[in-house]
Amino acid sequence: YAETGFADGGKFKPHKTHQNGLSIDFMVPVINAKGESVHLATHPFNKFGYNIELDEQGKLDDLSIDYEAMAAHIVALHQSAKKHQAKMWRVIFDPQLQPWLLNTSHGDFLKSKVNFSKRRSWVRHDEHYHVDFTVPCQPL
Repeated sequence: YAETGFADGGKFKPHKTHQNGLSIDFMVPVINAKGESVHLATHPFNKFGYNIELDEQGKLDDLSIDYEAMAAHIVALHQSAKKHQAKMWRVIFDPQLQPWLLNTSHGDFLKSKVNFSKRRSWVRHDEHYHVDFTVPCQPL
């Protein structure tokens, strides 16, 4: 994962969300040219990964997004939320890269159960995906 917010909540600049524990950023899983899962380099010099720019297929040098792993992760998040009476409200991921994600073995599930952003947000979400959850209010 990348960022969630502060332990006690509150404004979490530069994010508009991430204030109440229900928003999480995940760095995309990547594979190298050999098809091996590798760590996406995150450090202060690339703004902890947020300054990485992938191409229109989700590639950078010899790395490419592991769309199957990403899709499986989103499915697992959706199922876990449901199990705990929560809901995955939306996933923000670069609309230009979404077709690659939806063309995985989990594509039908994602298309029918997950609400993806339709427009590019103020920050391109190519190297990470943002997931918002909702939880039902319990009467006091």
